Amino acid sequence: MEQYTKHIWRFSRVGGVNRVNLERGDDLRYLPELDQKLWTALSCPVHGLEIDAKTLELIDTDKDDRIRVPEILNAVSWMCSVISDPGILLNPSSEFPISAINTGNDEGQQLLNSAKQILENLGKGNAATISVDDTSDTIKIFANTKFNGDGIITENSVDDITKPLIQSMIATVGSVIDRSGNQGVSIELVDLFYKQCEAFEDWHAKAENNPKAIVPFGSETETAFSAFQAIKSKVDDYFIRCKLAQFDTQSATILNSLTTRFEEISRKDLSTCDDEISEYPLSKIEANKALSLTEGINPAWEKKLLSFVNLAITPNKKTLSESEWLDTIKLFDAYKTWKSEKSGDIIESLGIETIKAILADSKKDYLNSLIIQDKTFEKEAMNIILVDKLVRYHRDLFTLLRNFVTFYDFYSPEGKAIFQVGTLFLDQRSCDLCIKVSDMPKQGTMASLSGMFLIYCDCTSKSKNEKMTIVAAMTNGDIDNLIVGRNAIFYDRKGCDWDATVIKIVENPISIRQAFFSPYRKVARFIEKQVDKFASEKDSQVHASTTSNIEKTSTNIVSKEAVAAPIVPAATPVPAQPFDVGKFVGIFAAIGLAIGAIGTALASFIAGFLGLVWWKMPFAILGIILIISGPSMIIAYLKLRKRNLAPILDANGWAINARAIVNIPFGNTLTFIAALPKNAKLDFKDPFSNKKFPYVKVSLALLAIIAATIYYLWRHGYFSNWGI
Repeated sequence: MEQYTKHIWRFSRVGGVNRVNLERGDDLRYLPELDQKLWTALSCPVHGLEIDAKTLELIDTDKDDRIRVPEILNAVSWMCSVISDPGILLNPSSEFPISAINTGNDEGQQLLNSAKQILENLGKGNAATISVDDTSDTIKIFANTKFNGDGIITENSVDDITKPLIQSMIATVGSVIDRSGNQGVSIELVDLFYKQCEAFEDWHAKAENNPKAIVPFGSETETAFSAFQAIKSKVDDYFIRCKLAQFDTQSATILNSLTTRFEEISRKDLSTCDDEISEYPLSKIEANKALSLTEGINPAWEKKLLSFVNLAITPNKKTLSESEWLDTIKLFDAYKTWKSEKSGDIIESLGIETIKAILADSKKDYLNSLIIQDKTFEKEAMNIILVDKLVRYHRDLFTLLRNFVTFYDFYSPEGKAIFQVGTLFLDQRSCDLCIKVSDMPKQGTMASLSGMFLIYCDCTSKSKNEKMTIVAAMTNGDIDNLIVGRNAIFYDRKGCDWDATVIKIVENPISIRQAFFSPYRKVARFIEKQVDKFASEKDSQVHASTTSNIEKTSTNIVSKEAVAAPIVPAATPVPAQPFDVGKFVGIFAAIGLAIGAIGTALASFIAGFLGLVWWKMPFAILGIILIISGPSMIIAYLKLRKRNLAPILDANGWAINARAIVNIPFGNTLTFIAALPKNAKLDFKDPFSNKKFPYVKVSLALLAIIAATIYYLWRHGYFSNWGI
């Protein structure tokens, strides 16, 4: 069904398809009215293209990593509404004149104010243009702003008295990054900080309200508890051993028997044997014996025990009974329970006194009010971000349209499409149609549909420490030296070089010239293969015959030690069968008939050729050549004129809506063959040229002599005896 629009569109025939010309501002303004069936592409990926990915991310409003027609139309419509003349988009530039903003609506006026604010913040208040570099550095834009609309406050947002509080929050509960690039706190972090402070103070208050039960040793309770923990298991072990000695008096001797252990360490430096000594009992084991606190203590435990005694035991106490030890354990039970209930750990480093001071002079409401105040600037901040969107669209949107609505850049002689990632140099050729591969399995399915000769390469950049896979279309030259495993060099659009290795080749016709020589190459390869096969078989036969003779000779040699041994008569050899001519008469007859038929055919061909008028002979030769090469050339021509880039792009995430034909003339512009510069001088004297027998020249001379002889014989009737 035809679609009518009030806008008059202009089209050009490019690559076998009618493509719309985007050459006027109104073409962009009325782009929503252009039938999508006339668009070259309907979708493209966000990443992997030679265009700023951040711009494409702004266009990709649904964040699915695909740019679709509605998203492009929204971007174009928005630009047309905020600039006075859409025609300025036809000349992309990173510098956007702020005078081009349409101030006839509120959004345009806000963008103008925001653009001026950005320039003012950057110290460019009098600038007439704003660039992508100016708007992309949001940290620099918001560096000196007190509020920037992101709901985060920093030290710059508060007075000097409150700055230490912000620093404490950041040091304990963490931070978030403000648009200015500085660390700050949000309303969630402020609430978390004060909740932690309150929880820690409540927990600490339990000990302050019941100090005798919970912290019996005052400020030294934690130190005493640590000392208690260090010796508890060893003291428990001592009293259990004493109980065993009470249970069985003879066990005391066994429990105190350390002779064998002493013998093991007696030859060592005892100052290095703390681990072995620490395994010995804490003190001498006796039934009902209290633990001495002053003498007879295991040297490895003496310091730890005395440290505990000085902190938690009555001064000058000489011994510790088991019942007293059990009372001491109970003394720490309440403290242990209290420690397990601790809350507010993350702010504990501030100290209880600082925490009490923070809660006593709470600034929670003040900080939250500043955060709320900051959020009131959200619209202004978003407008500043919209300025970045504005200048990016001014620079990149028309480039995207030229590669989406049409393939203008791809079919331009001096242009490069956004999917062309660089140039591959291989076999004295440079291939400009190189595309980054994002889905290799899908490429394997779609590549054969393109009809192009494709080379897949793994590329590695040591300077960037990156890897990628590309597919290059070879559209000119020959294919003799193109094999998997060959190395090449790939240059990306920024001029960086990558090491490339061919990993896969999809074969298709590459040129008419290559198709012309293809039959002869096939015959040559067949002959070469047969010659190699024949030579290999003969070599194997000679090797087998030689080996067999050597083996027979070696078995017939009798060693000196075996002379006296009884001689076993050798088996009588079977006499060779005499040659029977009768058996091969049929074969010889068949061979003769074949040779005769071939000779007759050749003689007929030569006679027919020589019977032509001299000026018809070149046409006959040309006809023979066409019979041999013609079918191959015709098939190649039909395939070359239908080469289509669309399947390759479809496999890479595009949705191509029209053919992207790479015909023969266009293909010749995508692959360049090495050629000497103009006015170059060439010295044909090659010091390393082949000096051997001139087979070619001699062969041509012999053919000329044979042809002349045959012609002479034919003219004088010598072939009449053969019936010719």
